[in-house]
Amino acid sequence: MRNSNSHKHNQNSIETANSNDKKPRPGVVGGVTPDQLKQYIERIENLEQTKANIASDVHEVYVEAKGNGFDTKIIRQIVRLRKMDPEQRAEQQELLELYLHAIGMD
Repeated sequence: MRNSNSHKHNQNSIETANSNDKKPRPGVVGGVTPDQLKQYIERIENLEQTKANIASDVHEVYVEAKGNGFDTKIIRQIVRLRKMDPEQRAEQQELLELYLHAIGMD
């Protein structure tokens, strides 16, 4: 006597396999042709290279600022603060002052 659950499982497996039996088109992966895929990869590689060049340029500016006597940690902090919206920056400043006061550093 056959277990009805295993029969259902086998039947479901067959149905799932049949529903996924879409014949792939030659040279097409996930609806994308090899040329399209290559273009995406090349665009990403170009952007990664541009990003690396920009990071190098930013580093050079920090080196130049340090060479002129500026503290680059403080410059980085100012850059980070300037990226924030004024409301968020004010909230962080208030919390910093509150915490400093709480530990007696005011």
